[in-house]
Amino acid sequence: MPDFTPAAPPGLPALLPQATRPHAVVIGSGFGGLAAAIRLGARGYRVTVLERLAEPGGRARVHRQDGFTFDAGPTIVTAPFLLEELWTLCGRRMADDIDLRALDPFYRIRFDDGATFTYSGDQAAMRAQIAAFDPGDLAGYERFMALSAETCRIGFEQLGHTPFGHWTDMAKVAPGLARLQAWRSVYRTAAAHFRDERLRTVFSFHPLLIGGNPFAASGIYALISHLEQRWGVHWAMGGTGSLIQGLVRLIEGQGGRLRCGAEVARIETTGRRATGVTLADGETIAADVVVSNADAAWTYGKLLPGVARRRWTDAKLARARYSMSLFVWYFGTRRRYDSVGHHTILLGPRYRGLLRDIFTRKHLAEDCSLYLHRPTATDPSMAPPGCDTFYVLSPVPHLGSGMDWAGQAEPYRQMIARRLHETLLPGFEQEIVTSRLTTPQHFRDDLLAVHGAAFGLEPVLTQSAWFRPHNRSEEVERLYLVGAGTHPGAGIPGVISSAKVLDSVVPHASVLA
Repeated sequence: MPDFTPAAPPGLPALLPQATRPHAVVIGSGFGGLAAAIRLGARGYRVTVLERLAEPGGRARVHRQDGFTFDAGPTIVTAPFLLEELWTLCGRRMADDIDLRALDPFYRIRFDDGATFTYSGDQAAMRAQIAAFDPGDLAGYERFMALSAETCRIGFEQLGHTPFGHWTDMAKVAPGLARLQAWRSVYRTAAAHFRDERLRTVFSFHPLLIGGNPFAASGIYALISHLEQRWGVHWAMGGTGSLIQGLVRLIEGQGGRLRCGAEVARIETTGRRATGVTLADGETIAADVVVSNADAAWTYGKLLPGVARRRWTDAKLARARYSMSLFVWYFGTRRRYDSVGHHTILLGPRYRGLLRDIFTRKHLAEDCSLYLHRPTATDPSMAPPGCDTFYVLSPVPHLGSGMDWAGQAEPYRQMIARRLHETLLPGFEQEIVTSRLTTPQHFRDDLLAVHGAAFGLEPVLTQSAWFRPHNRSEEVERLYLVGAGTHPGAGIPGVISSAKVLDSVVPHASVLA
């Protein structure tokens, strides 16, 4: 890597020559890890990102198969200004590298009886649909969206990138959270505003996008409705993987380095200070600061074997509540299905009962609700000409259920196929030309997610903000956490915001030089 020394962003001290900068090691190359690397590079660090898989992205990696491109994980881009900030830190414009398209509609929700709700940023259309379901809920919709806007202002815009390093930080925001009645679940918040049960579902399902149960996740997550309305829902042409590649290029442009196939076995410490990492092959890499984008429970439970942990002990990690996992079926078809939109949510016959099976009973139900992703509705480059790329996702219990996915995966896939055949894609299996599966076992084995939980710790109030693993480690100095398992939580906006928190808690490189 050549000695490249870009100009410091406005307001920051001048950057040292690359070879003399303090070294920051980032474990993991998901959105949180890559965003952290860029922010550390802008703050004067020489950065090395270590990724155990063969390609970057973590949960956002890409599968390419038989001419089809499958984004493995996140597919919904909201709050794009958080991404734009990363390009700005590098003196670039995101629009020069990424073609980000606003989607209209955002997604369609299909109920079990065939009724549909088209969710969009068009307020007139939204009101018309609500009136068609229940005219008496129009006033409730206005009140709900006003609450969502206020919750977004406090919970996301003010607190999303604020560190919660001390209990007093929580005490300061407690009155605002109480005023927003954040102790209520998202479903109870929606139910207080809508009479129609279908509308309660439409305006409460969002926590599932970040691993939460709408009947248990804090009402603070009602902010997502306003987040989408204010900044839209977007698609990056070429797939979410194009964003990952764009972030990698930014890191390399700063003089940073990405090493794939580099598995971290442990974080090295002297006393209670992180001093580097040791890889699975025995190589030791010294560092002035270490940032972990690995699963938070894995970081504390597996990567600090020589540290007597005070807060995140094995016993506490065992008692913690973990998010659901996911069953994802990727498939490509030899023909197009132009009547199917980019994002579709197919609800099953049960809502509360199914979520109880997934989150509480840890039981694999015989029915399902599905998220169907058809990126070729917007971006034909994701498939060969005349073909379609799909993935269908079903929330399922994490591995605490004891489920044997080696034997259960194919029967479950067949059940999903029947559901798709009966609803949106009649006869589609005859058109499939490529296929692959991801189960909770893959989340555990490939992504080192404890219990195969797809989103880390479950986002309930008692595991949020100060109660969540802190961005600045409580256990080891100069160790920092980013990603879904720390504050503020999962989802692209959440994990990118977790990296933004580092600006407040990691010293500028000039302090350590």
